[in-house]
Amino acid sequence: MKNKIFLFDLDGTITKQETLPLIAKQFNIEKEIEKMTNETIKGNIPFIESFIRRVHILGKLPVLEIDDLLSNVKLSDSIVKFIQENHNKCFISTGNLDVWVKQLLDKIGCNYYSSKADIQDNKVVKLTQILKKEEIVKQYQQQGYKVVVIGDGNNDAEAMRIADISIAFGQIHWPSNSVLQVATHAIFDEEELCRFLKQL
Repeated sequence: MKNKIFLFDLDGTITKQETLPLIAKQFNIEKEIEKMTNETIKGNIPFIESFIRRVHILGKLPVLEIDDLLSNVKLSDSIVKFIQENHNKCFISTGNLDVWVKQLLDKIGCNYYSSKADIQDNKVVKLTQILKKEEIVKQYQQQGYKVVVIGDGNNDAEAMRIADISIAFGQIHWPSNSVLQVATHAIFDEEELCRFLKQL
């Protein structure tokens, strides 16, 4: 695995649940969010547009409660173990807001890239950065690394298109068409994924 960087999507790749619908269920606004999330995963709504709309809805909810809620989300144990054993080569890139997933990411124990927001009175008041995963891929490639991207959703597609190796991972749900069109590999089981990553 010399000179390789592994970039993992968070939702549906490392987690065994999509986090935004989980938040929505907790606060009884699940129908609206679930429909938007599903359309985004399928690639019918551009990720950035969908994300802004979802943050507008969820941003009114208490940030600390969301962070606590997501700290207990179910994880793919084998993938987490691989990340922890190779923590100097593994990074999480998530479009999710840092303030919502901080405890969860700290629990995984991995450096990460995320979207960012300003907080006031325990609520999101302004999006300050929406992560573009392809920019992270370019950054490491320019440093001479081979980049392996693992993901499943529409917002992973551009990063996967330019990655040296791209893996559409479909353990939780079927990867989006945009991801399947550009992926060099498709894997549907976490144990199989980890075996393949170790071979690299």
